[in-house]
Amino acid sequence: MVPRMDIRTFALGFTALLFLLLVAALLRLRQRLSEALERAAKAERSALARGRCLGLVARELQAPGLAVLGHAARLSVEAPHAEADARAVEAYARHLLRVADDIADFAASEGGQRHVRDMPLELGPVICEAIEAVTATLGPSHRHFRVATDLARLTLMADARALRGALREVLSRAARATADGDAIELRLVLGAEAIAIVVEDEGAGLPAGDLEAAMADMGAGGGREGTRGLALGLALARDLMRAHGGELVVESASGIGARSWLTLPRGRLLGCPVAA
Repeated sequence: MVPRMDIRTFALGFTALLFLLLVAALLRLRQRLSEALERAAKAERSALARGRCLGLVARELQAPGLAVLGHAARLSVEAPHAEADARAVEAYARHLLRVADDIADFAASEGGQRHVRDMPLELGPVICEAIEAVTATLGPSHRHFRVATDLARLTLMADARALRGALREVLSRAARATADGDAIELRLVLGAEAIAIVVEDEGAGLPAGDLEAAMADMGAGGGREGTRGLALGLALARDLMRAHGGELVVESASGIGARSWLTLPRGRLLGCPVAA
């Protein structure tokens, strides 16, 4: 005959089992938390290392950029017949300095130091400066940039340098994807809560998945072969827009073209020539 188990003994055994299960669960949770903290620390160290490396690259680019700019000025004075060449050299030197500034900005964002200096600005001159910067890199090739009038007349509260940098990166992507003589259009879309600068081209395009993966890979410190420059430029533009409380979204289809949406909160709109 099997003796009947005492209820108190059963309760104590069951309680001990629950306690052991709880301890085991807590130990597993502690291990997972420790691993997560280790991964986060490793990612932070990697980001800081990338930031230091990019900062060094930016400083190293500034010296030759300034030197070339000085040579362009001397060439203009000493060889007046080469004025066109001097202007071209100056344009490339200024582009190199802007690249150095962009790399420094990206290095700052790696360390979580992204800041914008808001001020009222007219969007038209900012767009023109971005177009001029892209045009200077095309050499004998050219693109037809068509800017909608209502877009050029906007007045925003934003960081002019950051917004110009974001536009320049998006326009550079469009220029690389199109051929000599192609059109790149910039237009305005007004929403209830946001405004968007829309850049459209009919270039070769990239499959949307490849484009998104390239940007994601760059954010993780990688970058697919053939997309590193593209991803770095778009990642920088996206960070600049996010620093304004906005976003960058690129819609692309292979063989059709691309549409880039640079969005900003509606609250940044100070003046608009059209009815909302």
